[in-house]
Amino acid sequence: MKEERSEATVASNQQDLSSLDSPIWLSHKWRQHLQAKRRLKRGVFAVQSLILLFFILLWELAGRLKWVDVLIFSYPSKVGQQIVKDVVSGELWPHLAMTVSETVVGFLLGTLIGTLLAVVIWWSPFLSKVLDPYMVVFNSMPKVALGPIFIVLFGAGFTAIVITTLSITVIVTTLVVYTSFNEVDANYTKVIRTFGGTRKDVFQKAILPASFPTIISTLKVNVGMAWVGVIVGEFLVAKIGLGYLIVYGFQVFNFTLVLSSLVIIALVATAMYQLVVYIERKLVREQ
Repeated sequence: MKEERSEATVASNQQDLSSLDSPIWLSHKWRQHLQAKRRLKRGVFAVQSLILLFFILLWELAGRLKWVDVLIFSYPSKVGQQIVKDVVSGELWPHLAMTVSETVVGFLLGTLIGTLLAVVIWWSPFLSKVLDPYMVVFNSMPKVALGPIFIVLFGAGFTAIVITTLSITVIVTTLVVYTSFNEVDANYTKVIRTFGGTRKDVFQKAILPASFPTIISTLKVNVGMAWVGVIVGEFLVAKIGLGYLIVYGFQVFNFTLVLSSLVIIALVATAMYQLVVYIERKLVREQ
């Protein structure tokens, strides 16, 4: 009798194990995983929204009840009215268009030039040793101090602001991507070399594919860097742009205009960042 029970138990266990490999069981587990990810995403978004709403309500209440100096800090409804007024009157659009165009150009050129420079440095170890201290020193220099030099060289306008942005994005991109190239597993290189591969083969088949996620992630870093560079440049030289509106607001003590410009910068920068995240997902999925 005991032997019959043990045989039945073994058969049941074997049936359970075989069911684990069935397509239906795997599909069920995959759906559960996706549902858990969606619940987590919705939970995170809900908490983020509550934190933002709490901050806005607290700021509004502090302004209405005079807990803070309204002249300096304003409050959300007043800032919203300023944005709506500028949008309806059309005063905002030229400033927004100029700042966004400067940011996009600086972002794209900074990422492209920085990545190409990292490739050149990786390709030539001699050049890498020569340029390494200069890149570190240049990266540590305050870019605001370089702004007047760029203005003298390139004039007070679009070019000087884009160059100021490149001075921030190019070096950061170069250092990050070059470091990623050097951190690729050396065994990949050895295998390709063993089969007679050239340095070009090593780069195309090992270094670049392994560093692709880092290069894509650098785009997200460069979004913030590009905005910093553009706003700094507009502080120094611009006569149009969101940075100019901030400086002008300080000059005429219109801090509502200053805060509304900062809110617009935050919204547009967030949209640009989310676009880069979307592109990253698409590219990584294709990889």
